[in-house]
Amino acid sequence: MIRVLLVDDHALLRAGLSRLLEAHEDVEVVAEAADGEAGAALAAQLQPDVALVDLAMPGEDGIQATRRIRASSPATRVVILTAFSDRAQILGALDAGAVGYLLKDAAPEELLDGLRAAARGEAPLAPQAVAAVSDRGSAAAGGTLTPREREVLKLVAEGLPNKQIARALGISEKTVKAHLTKIFEAVGVTDRTAAALWAHRNGVAAVRR
Repeated sequence: MIRVLLVDDHALLRAGLSRLLEAHEDVEVVAEAADGEAGAALAAQLQPDVALVDLAMPGEDGIQATRRIRASSPATRVVILTAFSDRAQILGALDAGAVGYLLKDAAPEELLDGLRAAARGEAPLAPQAVAAVSDRGSAAAGGTLTPREREVLKLVAEGLPNKQIARALGISEKTVKAHLTKIFEAVGVTDRTAAALWAHRNGVAAVRR
């Protein structure tokens, strides 16, 4: 069961999303919030698996809410669900800790697939978000990666956490973290999601959307 928190200031949209998600037996909407502050408080209390967060809200916007949700409930996967596809907003949301960025004009099946992907540890991104993240790093930068760093990056792109990467490669978690630091610097990104998308875009791993 995927436990979901909805954070959006439009009551009608929340109601529609709730009905859509609850119609599927593997999804449970555990709470709804009308603003970022309330959303962060509910996330801290309920520790949902995924939070679907609107970007433009009164008071705390979606980027601020994402930071607070990630701080109060680190295991919660934040997916931005918005009408905006501006590059700066996409990157701002991902930098704040969101793992996904979907648009409100997406088909219901696309939204559900994205939510499930986020719960599995993947990064569901609309095509606009894929392009924005990929633009951060140059493909030529991949040539500076060592074979071991490429192995680590491939496993990051597959959604594996550091502990599983360490086990798969027979190295320590500390070594995995050291490799990630070098990978981020080499490809010009600042987080795992951006690194994973760079890997998908540049042939290190097959893209999942």
